[in-house]
Amino acid sequence: MSRYAIVFGLVSLAACLPASLHAQSGMNSIVAGVTALDKSFDAADRNHDGKLSKAEAQAGSVAFIATHFDAIDAHHTGFVTKAEVHAYIAHMLMHSQPAPAASAGESH
Repeated sequence: MSRYAIVFGLVSLAACLPASLHAQSGMNSIVAGVTALDKSFDAADRNHDGKLSKAEAQAGSVAFIATHFDAIDAHHTGFVTKAEVHAYIAHMLMHSQPAPAASAGESH
């Protein structure tokens, strides 16, 4: 399974599980952020079609989506869905991970 699929799966799962089930505080922060973003997405989705246009994102309280709208809208459809927002977040998380530490016994 690719690293992207694993991260995407974790973000998707994290959005569905209660925070008390997560062992790491870092994961709790991600869950809380995704949950808050999902609620803001729903509030900004004025016509309740499950999608946000750029205008809806800018008018709603979803600054993250409005700011990153063009990158989230990878298929250039003019709207974004929660799944696309989650995929974008997973992509950002996957590419922001620090490089693995060198082994203690490794010499330079």
